[in-house]
Amino acid sequence: MSVQIHTTKESNGTIVQLQGRVDATSAPSVEQALAGVIDQGEKRLVIDCAGLEFISSAGLRSLLLAVKKMKASGGVIALAALQSNVKEVFDISGFSALFTIHAATADALK
Repeated sequence: MSVQIHTTKESNGTIVQLQGRVDATSAPSVEQALAGVIDQGEKRLVIDCAGLEFISSAGLRSLLLAVKKMKASGGVIALAALQSNVKEVFDISGFSALFTIHAATADALK
């Protein structure tokens, strides 16, 4: 199963929900979706990972590119609701230090 991406615009930011697996096959579509939100001028982006079952190095790279692009435009990206196995990948790779990680999406929008 690949990834499903749902984008929701809120008054105080945009939520991008990732469901399924972000791997070498699906990472380009995640990258494209995140870049599209950033290109629209969004300054607060929350990536809801509640439905994210797996992320590979290609998926991490997509998120890294989005963070760099967002920082360049003066915005912030936060992650929310990481499953324990996905959080472990972020911790092991050192990516936890690059993102603000919240337990819930609502907290990330505050």
